[in-house]
Amino acid sequence: MKTKIISILSILCLTVCFITGCQQKPAGTQSDITANAVDYVSTTKLNMQSDTKKQEVTVKSYIDGDTTHFYVPEEISADGILKARYMGVNTPESTGKIEEWGKKASNFTKEKLMGASSIIVESNDDKWNVDSTGGRHLVYVWYKSEGAEDYRCLNLELIQNGFSISCGTTADRYGQAATDAFQQAKQQKLHVFSGQKDPDFFYGDAYEVDLKGLRSNIALYDNAKVAFEGVVTYNNNNSVYVEDYDAETDMYYGMSVYYGYETGELLNILKVGNRVRVVGTVTYYETGGTWQVSGLNYREFKPLDPSNTIKISEGHKASNKETDPGIFSRGSVDLEVMKALDSEETEVRPFDYANLVMSTSVSMKNLKVTDAYTTNNGGDNDGAMTLTCSVDGYTIDVRTIVLRDENGNMLTEADYLNKTIDVSGIVDYFGGKYQIKVFSADNITVH
Repeated sequence: MKTKIISILSILCLTVCFITGCQQKPAGTQSDITANAVDYVSTTKLNMQSDTKKQEVTVKSYIDGDTTHFYVPEEISADGILKARYMGVNTPESTGKIEEWGKKASNFTKEKLMGASSIIVESNDDKWNVDSTGGRHLVYVWYKSEGAEDYRCLNLELIQNGFSISCGTTADRYGQAATDAFQQAKQQKLHVFSGQKDPDFFYGDAYEVDLKGLRSNIALYDNAKVAFEGVVTYNNNNSVYVEDYDAETDMYYGMSVYYGYETGELLNILKVGNRVRVVGTVTYYETGGTWQVSGLNYREFKPLDPSNTIKISEGHKASNKETDPGIFSRGSVDLEVMKALDSEETEVRPFDYANLVMSTSVSMKNLKVTDAYTTNNGGDNDGAMTLTCSVDGYTIDVRTIVLRDENGNMLTEADYLNKTIDVSGIVDYFGGKYQIKVFSADNITVH
């Protein structure tokens, strides 16, 4: 009996010692790593006397975490714009497809540059180098805050803060510092290395994408569930049009969203002027030959459900971007697109301009109405018109719904034929042609 009691006491003592040992912080814990962290950004200096190319710049537009467009002299770039791809940095995506920590990285870059009193871009050697796309320059971006003495390398700062999933090579000009900062960020488990969920990312079963990425890769998303943000611009025939601006291309991209016969709160969310997050399924509308998103979800009692279509803000307006008729009719845009979903491989493809701006709001001026056709087949659309217009040698079709004046009287061909008009509406596709679709008499101004 005595032996058994001693054995039990021994086990208890060992257990207490084990628990006590687990509560102590041995050398090399996360706290130690953080306390011993090196600020590689502060110890890396910009040498204005080196043989690298350097240029003080101002920001034209913020794109994402590792890409910014700057104004530069024409001897550096013919159009006066340097599309900077940050050397040795690869942040998660926040344009096209949306990835965890992508928006956080993008906001980090924007905040640093917005607060800068001076910004300098530097090449890796004695010439300005472009990336594999041929359209972006590989540079280091240095910024100096108001009142600061030294410039800080934003490339290195992104890496040091755990916003880059890679860090280039030690052969790069600041490669060793970048490599050391990268390893430290991994040890500190910062952001992309944290193993934690990104609070700004929606974790659902939909592909997170922006409207540029959706529109330019639309066939890849056929029958897939997607989530995107944009402003509701028009509501017509059980559908709304949603658009969003892309700074990189200086264009708006849009999508038709079919809500069908939904009632209640979903219609309040999809109110014109609201900025919304739409979650639905991409489908091809055979009758119109266009793409749309349908099958929207809204769970009133589960507001945080990532499958919900939600309102983000209100008080916005349609862009009604004034559009050149020549660009609308014949313009082409080259875009980098995905080769497949869930793939990092991309390729550059040409797109008809009008195809890319489908479902966005545009305006066009000084259109001479040379012909008109009125629908008359016994249906609800009787009275809707197609106005054939001429401007600067181009033909533009304007398609209307049934239009009425302030007194409720139907407007007819006689109100527009042989007159010059300004229009605003949605880019649409019908009968093999791109056209401007108008939903109100207020959207046509007769000269």
